[in-house]
Amino acid sequence: MTTIPVRSGEELNKDRLETFLRIHMEELPTGTLHVTQFAEGHSNLTYALSIDGWEAVLRRPPLGPVAPKAHNMEREFTFLKEIKPFFDAAPDPFLYTEDTSVIGAPFFIMERKHGVVLDTRFPEQIEPDPALCRHISAQMAERLADLHRIDYTQTGLMNITRPDGFLKRQVEGWISRYQRAATDDIPAADQLMKWLQDHLPDSKETTVIHYDYKLNNAMFTNDLRQMKGLFDWEMATVGDPLADLGVALSYWIEATDPDEVKHALGGTPVTTLPGFYTRDEFMQQYSLHSGRDLAGVHYYFVFAYFKLAVIAQQIYYRYQNGQTSDPRFASFGRTVKTLMKEGEELRSHKGGRS
Repeated sequence: MTTIPVRSGEELNKDRLETFLRIHMEELPTGTLHVTQFAEGHSNLTYALSIDGWEAVLRRPPLGPVAPKAHNMEREFTFLKEIKPFFDAAPDPFLYTEDTSVIGAPFFIMERKHGVVLDTRFPEQIEPDPALCRHISAQMAERLADLHRIDYTQTGLMNITRPDGFLKRQVEGWISRYQRAATDDIPAADQLMKWLQDHLPDSKETTVIHYDYKLNNAMFTNDLRQMKGLFDWEMATVGDPLADLGVALSYWIEATDPDEVKHALGGTPVTTLPGFYTRDEFMQQYSLHSGRDLAGVHYYFVFAYFKLAVIAQQIYYRYQNGQTSDPRFASFGRTVKTLMKEGEELRSHKGGRS
């Protein structure tokens, strides 16, 4: 994963951080702490730490006020600790602190993994032939099914999750988040919110869910044959697996999608290349590997588009209010309108998307 010099305004107090690490982590080398920042990601701030060959990752909340119960570092750390023994792609969490005197916010330290993360292009040394693209697609669908197969009752996740009433709480919660962060009048958003409330289905199953499952949150071995990492567990919980599948589908862009959708979150994803699954094929492979009936997935796909638009709106709200200066977020107002419009078209079966 690419790292960059730490963005202006998002620096860490290296002296305090290094002192903290040496007190709480064993066998650190004697060299100087180096800190860079991961270029990817739109929510929590993620940093690469290194000292003479020792490496780790630090995650902290974004700058400025955050939504209630959002960006809970202790919860994400605990979730990783509970899921790691059952899902090897999860990074190993090392240490959490709520002591804000160190870097100004709670944070946790976790394992740094190395491999290939795919987003808008392949590594120069790899030719993305259709067979490889199909294999990567299958890995994504099957590992999601593997995650949903974990017996959450054998973990400690029930102590930090509330499966009962999950979907209703999610729909109401994301509507509330949008209303708090809204900056523009978007008619499609109003129509979507009403439809989501009026057509709420009953959840049939409860599983572990990642809830931000997408290709650029996954890491593969250098030959791209196997997933070795899955990141950004901040929204992970125990809930409806179709909600997780809906999120995965909302991120899975096809070659035939409108250009405004392909570019909504940046450059055109590699999933538009020949050989990558369509969303229908992704669902078929997931269903085959999980044995799950996907008859009601349409609602969850629409909800996932709304949820994605709300996440973009929250980020744009922080940008508009000077809580982040990241230039990537300047266009997110347009992104929100694109996603709301696409969600509304999907809801009404316009545009032929599945």
